[in-house]
Parts: sequence; structure tokens; C-alpha cells
Amino acid sequence: MTHYPDFGLFFKSFDIIIMNRVSILLIFFITACVHEKKMQWPLRLNSSIEGSEFYRQAAAMKWNERDSFAVNEILSGNMPSFLKKFVAIHSKIIDSAGKELKATYYVSPDYLSLGSDKDWARIDITPMAAQKIADSLFCFLPTRKIVNDIYKAAKVKLEPVPMYAFRDSTPTMWHHHLIIEGQRKGAKGLIAGIKKDVVISGRIVRDLKSDRVAIYGWHKQDGLPIQPLYTGHVNWYVDYSHGIRLIYRKIKVNGVWIDYTDVLKDSKFQRLLCDEEFCDFIRYTY
Repeated sequence: MTHYPDFGLFFKSFDIIIMNRVSILLIFFITACVHEKKMQWPLRLNSSIEGSEFYRQAAAMKWNERDSFAVNEILSGNMPSFLKKFVAIHSKIIDSAGKELKATYYVSPDYLSLGSDKDWARIDITPMAAQKIADSLFCFLPTRKIVNDIYKAAKVKLEPVPMYAFRDSTPTMWHHHLIIEGQRKGAKGLIAGIKKDVVISGRIVRDLKSDRVAIYGWHKQDGLPIQPLYTGHVNWYVDYSHGIRLIYRKIKVNGVWIDYTDVLKDSKFQRLLCDEEFCDFIRYTY
């Protein structure tokens, strides 16, 4: 008697293999989605200027002209595509009742930048311009705690490079961007240690002088920041070291999405995002 192979068993085994591989791919995709959020921002036009061209045109501009130029370009969609892939940061605390509270929020992988994927540049702007951009893109500016959390989670940690001459000039801002790119050497992932952050802070409304900007960070390789929380500059002052990190304004707290303003106003939840005595300054005015 001639024996034929059992094709039914063969195809059943083949189906199992295919299903297993599909399941693995699905799990990978779902995991990737949890750790990354694609921001639905305006698409970049092919006619948009490049990052190097922005600095060429802005070289002789005053701070307010440069701000307006940057805001118009960003809000028209002139950003590199990688900047739209926000990274998940996880935070947890124990409340006064001994209960663990968890939060997940999403942050831009790098500081605010302008241009194409091939020719882009980080830009340094005032908190007023930064807040206008953040409001328009459904984001907010970080707190001191968020800056620290980002540094801890960062895959790419570079040594700060201070510059001492013409600190607030546009050419120095461009030069500093090129220095960072030389350090980065093409490394990809959440980056930190390259800028001081413009932050929201309760000290703004308690400073004896009005119209202040709060800055913090620029962590060294030992994890300590060069810049402690500081409100000594007037809000129109900006130099090469002031970076803008955007944070998606919806925070997932114990599985529920909550606007960051409500998190900061809640005495129980606010410590997930803020480690200051007062966490009541939520945005700059413009």
C-alpha cells in the first residue's frame, strides 16, 4: 500500500507557525505604540526652508523678529519628522495614604527644531514664543521634575558644551547646534544633556521681579545639572543654551487620561509631575 504524506497535519502546523509569528509581530507593534506617540501636526511643505537657511536669514534679526520667524515656520509644519515621535516617560509616587500612583506622559525626543530630515537645526526662543507653539501643538513646557525624569530615561546623554562669547547671538546658536551634532555622531533616541530647559515653575509668580523666565538643567555625565532652577533672566532674554522641550498635554494617571493643568492642580497627583513647593504656574503668557 502506498503511503502519502499527511498534508492536513502539515498545513495545520504551518498555520500554527504563521499565527505565532503574527502574534509576536502584533505584541511588538502594541509595545512600540505604548512607548511612542506620533503627534498629528501639520505636514512639512516641500517649499519650506531648511534649518541652515533659517539661521542664514535670522543671523541679523533681533530677538523678537527671530521669535516670530521661528513661530511661523514651526506652525506651518516646518519640522523634521523624527520630532513628531514622542517618547513615553513613566513616573510613580506613593501618596499620603500609602497608595502607589502611576503616570505616563509623552515628550519630544529632542529640543524644538526646524527644517527637513536632512537639514534641520535646534532653535532657541523666548518662553512666550515657546508657549504659543506649545498651545498650538497641544503641548506644554516641562517642570524641573520632568526635566530630571527625561534625563534619567534618555538613551543619548551628551556632555554639556558651554560657550562664553556672544551667548545670545543667532550665529552662536547655530554654532552650538553644530557642536552638538558633532558630539551626537548620528546616535538616535531620546537625547538629553545638551541644553538648559525653559521650564514652568512656581517661582515665576513669586519672584520679586516681573516678566521672568525659569530655566533648569543641562545635566553633566554624573547626572547633576549645571543650571539649578533659576529665574534671574528677563523673559525676552534667550541664549544658545536655552532649549524648548515639548510635552504632550494629556497625562495618563492610573490608566485615565487627564490634562496636565488638572494634574498640577490636584494635591494628590501633582507630585507625579512637579517636585517644587508650589506647582501653580502652568504656562507663560504671550
